[in-house]
Amino acid sequence: MKLLRVGTAGSERPALLDAEGILRDLSGVVPDIDGALLADDAALGRVRAASESGELPVLDADGLRVGPPLARIGKIVCIGLNYHDHARETGAEPPAEPVIFFKAADTVVGPDDTVLVPRGSVKTDWEVELAVVIGRTARYLESHEEALARVAGYAVAHDVSEREFQIERGGTWDKGKNCETFNPLGPWLVTADEVSDPQDLSLKLWVNGELKQDGTTAEQIFSVAEVVRYVSQFMTLYPGDVINTGTPAGVALGQPEPKPYLRPGDVVELEIGGLGRQRQEFKPA
Repeated sequence: MKLLRVGTAGSERPALLDAEGILRDLSGVVPDIDGALLADDAALGRVRAASESGELPVLDADGLRVGPPLARIGKIVCIGLNYHDHARETGAEPPAEPVIFFKAADTVVGPDDTVLVPRGSVKTDWEVELAVVIGRTARYLESHEEALARVAGYAVAHDVSEREFQIERGGTWDKGKNCETFNPLGPWLVTADEVSDPQDLSLKLWVNGELKQDGTTAEQIFSVAEVVRYVSQFMTLYPGDVINTGTPAGVALGQPEPKPYLRPGDVVELEIGGLGRQRQEFKPA
């Protein structure tokens, strides 16, 4: 299923995109799309049955805002330097273990919402990423099979980053990763049963119409299953948590000088095969 949330920010309603690409209202079946729903097999069964019935009310998508596909996100765990080609372009050694950092849940906005260039920023960068949405509690997992069984679905994430704040201003990466609007998510939460192989997904990103990133999850240093298993050794993952699994080559940081960092007025578009497409206009904070 392709689950999403539509409406004005803070007042989104649950919806789904059916097999014919028709937007349908789910608000009469479930109150929202969140961790509680993803952990409830009976509720998911009702959603699936309603979808298959073809009787859900149709929503007019014209002019309707698409919000983040997941409400009440618990935590966003991010994996750095997780693509061989991205490590090469930045001159970094591939890590021996996954690099973990966090984004606050309040950085999440809708897939087509405005992204704000922070005040004083001169190095705002783009990063298309595969987001993994957790649907079952995960702690101390032992196998990749157990890990994938905890995944509810997948989504497109844009891990917007400010490289000066991240790298040059001291401390950890957090200052460059948690600026307002720095995690557009969606448009859909695509349930795991529709993604036969998370290591066979194409990722693309354009800036002002120019293709900048053109990669595949086959280039990941640590697979989706390994990332979920590994993270569960250090923290408990709960339904409604999100893992951003890293970005392929093509970011501004990896380009020759002068690096083409984002400025107000730029337009970024990104997509992952089967998971949908985003478009953001960048404006000053």
